[in-house]
Parts: sequence; C-alpha cells; structure tokens
Amino acid sequence: MTPRLRLLEAMLFASPEPLDARTLENRLGSDTEVGGLLADLAAHYADRGINLVHVGGRWSFRTAPDLADKLRVDAEVQKKLSRATTETLAIIAYHQPVTRGEIESIRGVATSKGTLDILMEAGWVRPGKRRETPGRPLTWITTDGFLDHFGLESLRDLPNLDDLKASGLLDPRPVLTSIAGGGDATPAREDEAEG
Repeated sequence: MTPRLRLLEAMLFASPEPLDARTLENRLGSDTEVGGLLADLAAHYADRGINLVHVGGRWSFRTAPDLADKLRVDAEVQKKLSRATTETLAIIAYHQPVTRGEIESIRGVATSKGTLDILMEAGWVRPGKRRETPGRPLTWITTDGFLDHFGLESLRDLPNLDDLKASGLLDPRPVLTSIAGGGDATPAREDEAEG
C-alpha cells in the first residue's frame, strides 16, 4: 500500500463524517489522482468487514451489508416520527426545493414550526435558497444525512410510484373524487332523477 493510499485510508477512518473528493484532494495534494486512489481503496475493502462507500457525493467506511444484522444492537426508539413529520419529510424529499407554503398546499393543512424543527434536529432537512418571488420564501431541501440514514446514494434512488405500489405502501384502489354539486355520494335512483 502506497504512502498516499495509507494517508487516504487514515483520513477516512479518522473523520467523524463522510468526506468529499475535494477535501481529500486538498489534504493529499492537487497532483494526486484521488479518484483512482478511492477506487483502489474501495477494491481493497470490497470483501472485508467494512466497505468504502460513496453516499451523497462523499466517501466513508461502513459495515459490510452482509454483517450489519450480526452487529445490530436493538435499542428502544425514544420517539417515533408523527404522521405530519413523515409526510413533510416525504414532500421535501420528492419536491425539493420546496417552500413551507407549498408543503402546506400539498398536505392540505398548516405545518407547525415544530415539524420542521424535528427534521432539522435529525439532520435530514435544512433551509435552502430563498425563492425570487414576492416575500422571498425560504425553501427546504434534504441533507446528506438524509441520504446516509436511508442508505441512498442520491435522490434518484428514492422509490418511484410503481416501487411504492409494488411494496404495498400505496393502496391500489382508486381515490374517490368529489361529486359535482356537493351532494352526498349515494347515487340517485332512476325514478328520482327523472322527477
């Protein structure tokens, strides 16, 4: 193993968070082919207990997927996400960058400040750029922590509508639409309709 490859390995092990290629290049020197070194290191760890993985444009060591269950420690979950928080996270993930008003429009109800605070504390969402519209509303986007937590390399890996239906997460029955005129959903008998 070359000295630069050893240094790269040590940097990735010692870092408390995943590192991007630019950060690694700054430390190793601009004349270093970081991409090649990362590929060599990933190949070196491919069949070991830990693997070098690329998540959200950053590199880090993770437990090999086939060993993860053996190392799992069951811990009591202190707080489960509320339905509102889960819906808000899904809307941000699929529609980002999205404003609070757009989130509320999609959900059909007001979003409490605490909902976004919970997602920010979890490290899954963060404020994005302000929209260049009247009032300059703040947008919300997901973070690399979101990708890392859910095991996604990028947002393109989010399940699409067909994936969600196939997994049973979406009800395949059609949604009832509102009836014109605001009457109840009971169909009128033919003799009533003609009278």
